[in-house]
Amino acid sequence: MTIQQAITAPEQPAARVEDTTKVSPMMEQYLEIKAANPGLLLFYRMGDFYEIFFEDAELASRSLGIVLTKRGKHQGMDIPMCGVPVERSDDYLHRLIALGIRVAVCEQMENPAEARKRGNKSVVRRDVVRVVTPGTLTEENLLDARANNYLLAIARSKGSSGADRIGLAWIDISTAEFIVTECATGELGATLARINPNEVLVTDALYSDPDLSQLLRELPAVTPLTRDVFDGATAERRLCDYFAVATMDGLSAMSRLEATAAAACVTYVERTQVGKRVPLSPPTREAVGTTMAIDPATRANLELTRTLSGERKGSLLDAIDCTVTAAGSRLLAQRLAAPLTDEVAIGRRLDAVTTFVADSGLRDDLRAALKTAPDMSRALARLSVGRGGPRDLACLRDGVLAADQVLARLGAIDNLPADITAAMAGLHRPSRELAATFARALAEDLPLLKRDGGFVREGFEAALDETRNLRDASRLVVAAMQARYADDTGVKGLKIRHNNVLGYFVEVTAQHGDKLMQAPLNATFIHRQTLAGQVRFTTSELGEIEAKIANAGDRALGLELEIFERLSGMVVEASEDLRAAAHAFALLDVATALAKLAVDDNYVRPEVDNSLLFAIEGGRHPVVEQALRRDGQPFIANASDLSPGPGQQSGQIWLITGPNMAGKSTFLRQNALIALLAQIGSFVPASRARIGIVDRLFSRVGAADDLARGRSTFMVEMVETAVILNQATERALVILDEIGRGTATFDGLSIAWAAIEHLHESNRCRALFATHYHELTALSAKLPRLFNATVRVKEWHGDVVFLHEVLPGSADRSYGIQVAKLAGLPPAVIARAKSVLAKLEAQDRGQSAKALMDDLPLFAITARAPAEAAPPSEAELLMDAVKALHPDEMSPREALDALYALKAKLPKG
Repeated sequence: MTIQQAITAPEQPAARVEDTTKVSPMMEQYLEIKAANPGLLLFYRMGDFYEIFFEDAELASRSLGIVLTKRGKHQGMDIPMCGVPVERSDDYLHRLIALGIRVAVCEQMENPAEARKRGNKSVVRRDVVRVVTPGTLTEENLLDARANNYLLAIARSKGSSGADRIGLAWIDISTAEFIVTECATGELGATLARINPNEVLVTDALYSDPDLSQLLRELPAVTPLTRDVFDGATAERRLCDYFAVATMDGLSAMSRLEATAAAACVTYVERTQVGKRVPLSPPTREAVGTTMAIDPATRANLELTRTLSGERKGSLLDAIDCTVTAAGSRLLAQRLAAPLTDEVAIGRRLDAVTTFVADSGLRDDLRAALKTAPDMSRALARLSVGRGGPRDLACLRDGVLAADQVLARLGAIDNLPADITAAMAGLHRPSRELAATFARALAEDLPLLKRDGGFVREGFEAALDETRNLRDASRLVVAAMQARYADDTGVKGLKIRHNNVLGYFVEVTAQHGDKLMQAPLNATFIHRQTLAGQVRFTTSELGEIEAKIANAGDRALGLELEIFERLSGMVVEASEDLRAAAHAFALLDVATALAKLAVDDNYVRPEVDNSLLFAIEGGRHPVVEQALRRDGQPFIANASDLSPGPGQQSGQIWLITGPNMAGKSTFLRQNALIALLAQIGSFVPASRARIGIVDRLFSRVGAADDLARGRSTFMVEMVETAVILNQATERALVILDEIGRGTATFDGLSIAWAAIEHLHESNRCRALFATHYHELTALSAKLPRLFNATVRVKEWHGDVVFLHEVLPGSADRSYGIQVAKLAGLPPAVIARAKSVLAKLEAQDRGQSAKALMDDLPLFAITARAPAEAAPPSEAELLMDAVKALHPDEMSPREALDALYALKAKLPKG
């Protein structure tokens, strides 16, 4: 049986354990539980430790770096053993899950004292209470507070025409989000990249499908399950049972395929949580086409949430995230992953940001209040599955109090936009009585774990206060009783003492012992022991007090845990209202954060509509601009206009030429990022932006190989280009950089030429195309929507100066040798390169390679030290300087300066 079979079929009887007669009853129990959970590393609770045995111990020892010991023998061999403290188990679980190791947590289901009542050799009952997997985490220290932790299920149906459909359902049990959608098989990769799940559920058959196996194996954690988990015939019934509704009418309208994936999710959650019902929101259906399609390569190239090195720092998300709450940061990441394509919805988001841009006082006050709003969603999830603590209760209390602060500030504003009023409605929903109850119930200083006790405020419950008094003031209770007994008996020397044999007892001297054994005092005092000089008694009252004192600590904790469960029950009943408030906090956090970004970085509100416009004035790259600002340098803004020209029905293609390092790639990326920011409802880094809805965003920028798949850099480039040319629509935005550079010159030029024609004639999309093939600029003469642009540079004394300005026109060369010189290539190499370039430029392109080699004979460059390379003559330097001049681009002052510089280069005398 595999790990997946163990998870999906827990009702099967445990496998027979061999040779258990030779092990202790405790080890026999361990082997039986382990056999019922194959493929899972078993955390077996023994007191304050989770103990791990056999092969699991060897694996855990290697993975966690903990000491491997041994405990007893099995079949004549030592039993390997290691363990982790319960109080630090979350740290070890995090490390195991990161390594792809799933863990079954086996707890003690009774007190050891209860087990001893069945006999001295009885074993404490234990059972698995939870299976820990990457997609089912709830613990605060196992999760990234700023990111969702999605569990996703994939269901597939074979179309009669051969076109498969994919149903997707994904949930985050730590926030209760539940979403379903459907897509074509070819769109699965882009959809998975957008959702970014931490664990994916598939059928065994789908996992083995050759068409999808490569895609699935690239995901962080894929769990193949048996077919019954994805049974479409029972999907609706399982969903109705989970949400306690009679029919699917009570849930979102879903296709059969979406329902199948959704049912797989809830079934897996039920089984990994071993029967605990995680309170999820009803599934929300995401309609096809409501978000901008962005394929995985584009997401990586544009570094939306992670840089190419895998870090958050340096990504677009890092640059724009000014949120002050974890929930707000998660919502911003969700929006960035899925920009909208609905003009009205985008407008509502922009209206909310505009309100906070215009009113700085309101924005600052709300952000100050939001900082006090805790992560209610995740606290609610932990409490709902029995893993919460006192601080989670306080989190919900503080959340409701923060809601009142926010509402008080917003209530003074008239005519608020729809998104803000919707958030206010969510903040009104939680019961204020619940918060008041929690305020009365919870102490000031709260422990992390409920088992530590001490979290209920004094005065909240009389029975608890009495029990605590017995626990904490036992000496005072005994002292008061001693004084009373002394008064009642008239024996001033009466003492109440304690030892481990008799417990609490009354002690008097021998001369007073007879008095206590006579009526009427003998009715109260019961003789226990006579010693030389002392006589000891007990009383029924003292026996009761002793029992109370002995059990007071346990009883106090028990009463606190009862109160905790009662408060947690109130939370579960109010979960929908609390969840609405949590979402409202996130909405306001994102809106105020984007407003702060707009004000601090001088962003403007974009004009977004359903046209094919794409006109950016003074556009800037949001990440690069921030990096330059930190270094005290300005960012050079540039305009772009891909809108259809007069009489044209489709957008333009800009063909951009210019040297490396001049800023072509930055210009390409910034336009894509501006479009993306506009469609998440953010202001944009520009002086003005008019953007027609982009339905698909494609980026082919940079060079990288894929050795795992046996793909060269050029092959990767061609695969990504093929995706663009096959999928780009008229509403798409495409940015392409250096297509065809990874192969022979004429091959690459031909591919780039054909790609531009295809974009112009077939895709008819808006596009930015950067290239070093200057020959392509001639295409503008026959392609009416192709526009030539170049990045301006200046050459001075053989060096190139990058001005980072994008202007109409085309470059006549790429300045590659000058860039190589800046990079530090040896002077001999630079000199030789200039010589070769001059010869090549003078040759007819049709000349044979042999003739070219004859004209450029190789010389023994390796035999000459770099210092011995012949420097260019004064005449050559003067000629190079004259060639570098561009009179049409020079001002009168620049021309005069250039003339003086040339005169200075003339030979002396």
